[in-house]
Amino acid sequence: MKVRKGSVVDFEINPKQRVIRRTVREFATSRIGPIAHELDQQARFPWELMDDMKAMNLFGLQASPEWGGAGMDTISYAITIEELARVCAGIALAVTVHNSVSLYPIEAYGTDKQKRRILPGMCSGDRVGAFCVTEPNAGSDASATETTAILDGDRYILNGNKIWVTNGAIAGVAVVLARTDPEDKKRGLSTLIVERGMRGFSVGPLEDLCGMRSNPVSSLIMTDCPVPKENLLGRPGDGVRIALQTLDVGRIGIASQALGIAQASLDVSLEYAQQRIQFRAPLTQFQSIQNMLADTATEIEATRLLVYQAGWLRDNERPFSSASAMAKLYASEAASRAGSRGVQIHGGYGYSKSYPIERYWRDARVTEIYEGTSEIQRMVIARSLQEKSKP
Repeated sequence: MKVRKGSVVDFEINPKQRVIRRTVREFATSRIGPIAHELDQQARFPWELMDDMKAMNLFGLQASPEWGGAGMDTISYAITIEELARVCAGIALAVTVHNSVSLYPIEAYGTDKQKRRILPGMCSGDRVGAFCVTEPNAGSDASATETTAILDGDRYILNGNKIWVTNGAIAGVAVVLARTDPEDKKRGLSTLIVERGMRGFSVGPLEDLCGMRSNPVSSLIMTDCPVPKENLLGRPGDGVRIALQTLDVGRIGIASQALGIAQASLDVSLEYAQQRIQFRAPLTQFQSIQNMLADTATEIEATRLLVYQAGWLRDNERPFSSASAMAKLYASEAASRAGSRGVQIHGGYGYSKSYPIERYWRDARVTEIYEGTSEIQRMVIARSLQEKSKP
């Protein structure tokens, strides 16, 4: 989205972004589509697609070409995640979490040495990333973090248990929020780069989830895990600042994912309603069905505008925290409504695993929870309103 002379707002994506949409859609439809149902039912990650995903640079979408990334703008990134999620939300989740809340903070806050050593392997997809904040007693309240990182000479000794880690079972690199100053409850948190193979770093069993089942979500456990001091991301005490700024970026990706799920729900619901005959007429002839389709279509267009606006603000180096929260809040709730309406349109068939709408419905629900619940998004938005109202 850009502004032309005369303050005319252009809502068209550019030619390069159209090519990206077409390319990703073709890949998702032809390569992911035939196995999407199987991945969900078997709760497995699509290792057979990794070479193709690497070749498309899906693991370095916005990273600098210096590290092997594609250097995409944020709207192109959003389009990529949306198109993946239209076919398989679990794969889209793996891609967006890797790029936005694992690779991004390392590129944004890491030292040159950290970036040279870690980012090429992440951009190539050889090392998948994860972001670790949530614990058994800490989620929305990061200040309750119990994982500790105690400095011992030239290394930190980590102890803690991070749960619900997206990409956890396949992660080669994890950005971990830990307490480096036990005495300072507010500013005593830091972020560290923890790598697979470090002693005392282990992966818990896969979670048996309701949706997003093709993503290998697990716990990551650190038991007397020695992490070199040089793996500290930013400065000691920067943990909350880095985590919050990282989540601002990540929420654009989750909003894009929710947008893709909502679009998929509308696509299959419209197709079903056109083909299903009741009372000697297709369902699309009935006003109640028309209303559900119209409401979903309208909410999808509103979502897309919010997502692209947040991306435009970020690309133009303008404040985007509130915009990304709005996009994530609205997109996730719109996706849930789209899935629910889709199930209703399908009737009894919508409750059957033989139809994809029930998967979209299940997948949509968690977008209201991870990377900040809807309640947290409303807090972020409300605080922004209050800041703007100050004289």
